[in-house]
Amino acid sequence: MQQSRQITRQSASNLALAFVLLPRPARDEMSALYAFCREVDDVADDESRPVAERRAQLEAWRADLRRAARQETPALPVVRELQPVMAARQLPLDLFEEIIAGVAMDLEVKRYETYAQLETYCYRVASAVGLLSIRIFGRCNPACAAYAVHLGKALQFTNILRDVRGDAERGRVYLPLEELRRHQVTEEEILRLQFSPRFQAAARAMAGRARAFYRDAREILPPEDRRAMVAAELMGAVYWQLLRKLERAGFDVFGPAPIRLGKARKIFLVLRTWLRLSLGCRAPNYGP
Repeated sequence: MQQSRQITRQSASNLALAFVLLPRPARDEMSALYAFCREVDDVADDESRPVAERRAQLEAWRADLRRAARQETPALPVVRELQPVMAARQLPLDLFEEIIAGVAMDLEVKRYETYAQLETYCYRVASAVGLLSIRIFGRCNPACAAYAVHLGKALQFTNILRDVRGDAERGRVYLPLEELRRHQVTEEEILRLQFSPRFQAAARAMAGRARAFYRDAREILPPEDRRAMVAAELMGAVYWQLLRKLERAGFDVFGPAPIRLGKARKIFLVLRTWLRLSLGCRAPNYGP
């Protein structure tokens, strides 16, 4: 797991932060999964390379995963480290292919007309990761699958709201066009990084949908699996606090520095999540 651990250590991701609450074997397995996700996402986002080249590279990752699933020797170091995890945890190949299909959408799709289209993207890049993760965490109740889908969409919607400026600088607008039209916000305003009460209203509406996903995840998680889902629950707590911080800032996300949680706040959430679960608290640290 050397390559995967190195990729995970070098990342400042909130997902990697959540691994600290896992036992060492699960932490290593999640590092392998995270490294795969990080690598394919970096391929799609590398705009210094032509789209055709990036698409071919993603296809190479897909082919290597299929070799791993057939118990053949993969060519890529990260897939070689992921292969025993795929076998031991019975991780479905189709979920890995969903992730690749999701990051591949970023090669060409710069706008989403409807929330339904955006949710397809969020399912692929976030919920599919969650569906793989819960198998590593050791879920027992089948209802955990719906939990992973809802929580994944909640986290990705929060990411999108935080990253509006960075995405706009790359020519991307993830807020659905139907929502922007409803509040009379043009794409050009976002690309010009123009904040307005109209944008604020559109962002608040999208945040309301994110809140609904957090609520659904909170309500559907089976009590017997709450302890096993400690890393996912920490992710929920961190991103919920981020959403609340965005709300307090009035969704003014066009400044030079993205709105983030500080390191001390994240450490506090790690400790609080661990303590609450250790004491048998059934209420999660997120959701209305």
